Amino acid sequence: MNCKISFQERAKLGMEILSKQSPVTLEKARAQAKRLSLVSKSKVKKQRS
Repeated sequence: MNCKISFQERAKLGMEILSKQSPVTLEKARAQAKRLSLVSKSKVKKQRS
């Protein structure tokens, strides 16, 4: 991977990748969030020390 990439080039690559993905409906996003919250093992955030 090329580490010497400008922010504009990185943004352009990100937009190209996102444009190739299929769109997600609000219902699918909510279902995914609900599924992830149920599967999550830890309900309490860990404190950084």
